[in-house]
Parts: sequence; structure tokens; C-alpha cells
Amino acid sequence: MKLDRGYLIALEGVDGTGKSTQCALLADYLESAGYPVVRLREPTQGVWGQKIRKILTDGRGGVTPEEELQYFINDRKEDVKQNIAPALEQGKIVLIDRYYYSTAAYQGALGFDPEQIINDNEVFAPRPDLLLIIEVSLDESFRRIEEGRDEISSFEKRDYLEKVRAIFDTFTGKHIRRIDSTPPKDEVQALLQQEVNALLGLKEESS
Repeated sequence: MKLDRGYLIALEGVDGTGKSTQCALLADYLESAGYPVVRLREPTQGVWGQKIRKILTDGRGGVTPEEELQYFINDRKEDVKQNIAPALEQGKIVLIDRYYYSTAAYQGALGFDPEQIINDNEVFAPRPDLLLIIEVSLDESFRRIEEGRDEISSFEKRDYLEKVRAIFDTFTGKHIRRIDSTPPKDEVQALLQQEVNALLGLKEESS
């Protein structure tokens, strides 16, 4: 199914919300409907993304918070240039698992200004047409994290995630939708599909 322009849809939320699972299901849904879909994830597998992933698994070591924030910026600049912008120009739907709102929330919880981070990113990174913030209680988040992994990363400490969640709660905008992921994943997916259908429906009505 051909689109008259590209669409950028970002899925965000704290760890353990089921965000990555829902992103994969949403990609399958859109592809089965005939839409051209590019699924991405940040941090990427690029040079800067690998540096970030090392911090996630091994801890920050000698990396300062300022350097870490710059890693995220550099990684996203590469992602925009190499993946996001070309796909949007080709009229595809870009589904991205984490984007600059995660940087604002997670680095904001370290003391940086979340609004400034968003502003700095929007200089070079396109704003999502739809931002789906996946929400669940922190108790449930940690239950899912512990079930699904052998180790907890340095970004998954409870007091830290409480700060992250509080920052996610402050984000506002007409492009933002909040989805409760407490119900079974097929019910959550149905809600996400409704939001995406509404977004694409706006395109159809205007054409």
C-alpha cells in the first residue's frame, strides 16, 4: 500500500513495559496490511550505539554523564542520516523502539534538563508523527525484567527508574498517546493499532 509521505512512529517507556514486543507486533501488523515498514531500535548497532550498550551492560566506568549524553546524540545523528531520513523520504513507515524522548527521560534523571535535550535533538531529528508511550507500574516492570533477563543493567535500578518514569509523565503534545500495557499483549496491541490506524486515516481523509 503506497503512502503519500513517510510516517515516523516512536514507541517509548521505561524498561519492562513490553515496548519492544509491541513494536515487533506492530511492524508485523503494518507489513501484513501492505505498508512499507522500516523497524529501527536505539541505541543502534553502530559505533556509538555499541559504546552505549557497553555502558548498559558493564556500567559507566570512566565515562562522564556529559560524554554519555553525547554518545546518544552521535548515535542518533547517524541513525537519522543513514536510516530514518532516507526511509521517510521513500514514503515508508518508520517504527522506532526508543528515540530522543528516552534520552530526555533517562539522561534527565541524571540531572540534565529534559526539555533542553528534546530541543537539541529536534534540531536534527524529525519529530515523530505519533509517539506511543507504553506504561505499566514499576512493580510490573521489574517483574518482567527479572523474568526475561539474567542480569539487570545499570539503567534498571528502581530509584532511577522512578525518576525516569516521572519525566516521561511530563511529556505533552498532540502527537503523544499513552498506552497501559497491564492487559494481555494482544489487547495492548489492539490499542496501538487503533492509534496507528487513526494516524494513517488522517492521511486518507486529506488525500
